[in-house]
Amino acid sequence: MLSIHDVGSRLCDGVNRRTMLQAGAALGLGQVPVRQAIANAGQRVPNRAKHCIVLFLMGGSPQHSTFDPKPLAPAEVRGEFGAIPTSVPGIDICELLPQTARHMEHIALLRAMVTGDNAHSSSGYQMLTGVPHLPMNVENANPGAPNNHPMIGAMLQHLQRGPTLLPAAVRLPHHIFNTDNSVWPGQDSGFLGPLADPWLLRCEPAAENYDVPQFRLAADVSLDRLGTRRSLVEQLEQQLRQSDRAGSPALAEYSLQRRQALDLLSQAKSRQACDLNLETSATRDRYGRSQFGQSCLLARRLVEAGVEFVQVNWFRGPDEPSDAPCWDSHTQETARLKTVLVPPFDAAYSALLTDLQQTGQLDETLVVVMTEFGRSPRFNGRGGRDHWGSVFSVALAGGGIRGGQVHGRSDAHAAYPLDGAVAPADLAATIFHCLGYEPDTEFHDPLGRPLPITRGHVLHQLLS
Repeated sequence: MLSIHDVGSRLCDGVNRRTMLQAGAALGLGQVPVRQAIANAGQRVPNRAKHCIVLFLMGGSPQHSTFDPKPLAPAEVRGEFGAIPTSVPGIDICELLPQTARHMEHIALLRAMVTGDNAHSSSGYQMLTGVPHLPMNVENANPGAPNNHPMIGAMLQHLQRGPTLLPAAVRLPHHIFNTDNSVWPGQDSGFLGPLADPWLLRCEPAAENYDVPQFRLAADVSLDRLGTRRSLVEQLEQQLRQSDRAGSPALAEYSLQRRQALDLLSQAKSRQACDLNLETSATRDRYGRSQFGQSCLLARRLVEAGVEFVQVNWFRGPDEPSDAPCWDSHTQETARLKTVLVPPFDAAYSALLTDLQQTGQLDETLVVVMTEFGRSPRFNGRGGRDHWGSVFSVALAGGGIRGGQVHGRSDAHAAYPLDGAVAPADLAATIFHCLGYEPDTEFHDPLGRPLPITRGHVLHQLLS
């Protein structure tokens, strides 16, 4: 078992972690992640993916009209849309996804994902963390114990201890919130503390005045003025270090965060990562000029710049209907799917896969399409479908995934799994595995107790 924090643990060569890190500092290993330093010391970490992009379809996308169509079911189950063949014979998906269908040789579908939870926030917590909410089926849930397990991105940021220019994990373009505007649980570092929080870039990439203020200097601050401020802060920190004989960890952490923040503001690489104007108009058009489409393009640029984990949340703008916001299609589902939901997703997802494949980055970038739950097998009286955590679909591509396959099977109405049921913990374990962390990798809770990063099982049948 690989222990990240236990200074008393020893590696396979008998060297304890503290000694390894001290030696690593002398050799310059302080500039690489702990995972890489351990690998350099002889502990092989067999990861394929260097990055992960999660596309989170907030609201609950319907399995019937995306990745698990049921053309032989009654009309009140199958809906208006039919199935179309994909680039892989024998695998059909909804006709609303023609561009995605051309990429099926790169995609693995999970058609028996199960949370057993029909509430947005508690089921979403389980999907984002791999840990069931206590209790389940709680709508408008908020963060806090006992439901304060770190999200996948936060765990990756926690494990990525080496200094880097860009943060290890980023969320954009907005956090996910409940109908009362309170925040879902499972979107942050939870009990790991704020240093492990994935950065939240609040932005509207499709807007004419699009801006990410976290990556730019204020108008009245030049690089020279920033350099003067950096020098002053460094002098103050030096005085603090001289007076702090015990070597405060808080001061060391602050210095690291301060250096990263100043580097972000002063180096062109970070600013360019968020500059969508560097893309051609044709490229931006391929992704679609929706907030989701441009957010996917921004995610691609961030992983190209070195960010390990990016989560793109489906944007909930002010014009969303209150009775069916985002993918929460309780009313008039057919019209919303055909006009405002599936076509923008199809364009953005297929453009992202195309670009990653053409630049040779798909093999090292895991792309996951997930949602908090699916939709009920039958339409309700308002022409919509309701919450359904009993079975739904997830798609994975790239990053060590063997595409062109379907894992799991739902029944004839896409209501319950017939075989191959997958729990969120298993999905989390598979994501961690692709990124080089086995499920039994340890971290410590606030009481110092060692815990595995997930209790799920890797879906080895998905791997290439």
